[in-house]
Amino acid sequence: MIMIRNILAFLILLSFNAHSQNYTPLDAGSKVHFIIKNFGINTGGDFSGLKGQILFSPENVTESKFDVSVSTSTIDTDNEMRDKNLTSDEYFDAAKYPVIKIVSSKVSKTNKTADGFYFFTGDLTIKGVTKSISFPFQVKKVSDGYLFTANFDIDRTDFGVGEKNIVLSNKVSVSLSVTAKKS
Repeated sequence: MIMIRNILAFLILLSFNAHSQNYTPLDAGSKVHFIIKNFGINTGGDFSGLKGQILFSPENVTESKFDVSVSTSTIDTDNEMRDKNLTSDEYFDAAKYPVIKIVSSKVSKTNKTADGFYFFTGDLTIKGVTKSISFPFQVKKVSDGYLFTANFDIDRTDFGVGEKNIVLSNKVSVSLSVTAKKS
């Protein structure tokens, strides 16, 4: 009986692996963008250095997994002085914490009737602080991969990125547009 269960489990695993696909996020053509109010004015920037692995299958979305990071030293706000300040220990401390990482714990379909809409639950790690995060995202098939898009908000002070003050908003809006190709 145990042997039959083991064989069935192995066949199910093989079946899943035949339908699931590993994807690698591409830095070129992808965008990890943020917007924050500074003196009441929206100020934005981007991160690059996108790396990681994505296991995704629209047929078996609950088995999907995301483990992706960006490099904190790549922050680009179109202002070199500000970028240098943001990589300092007061903000991202890029020397000590070189990556921002997001790892899924659960991926599910949303209640939208259209295909391509999913819900991400997982952990976001910034500056050595890990917090649970959830947000909806959309997936579109592109050539030999997928385009994953999402928007969500975080509180920068939850991660120790700068101190609370009246000039800089605590709320940061994040926009993701990540192209991933078959590994």
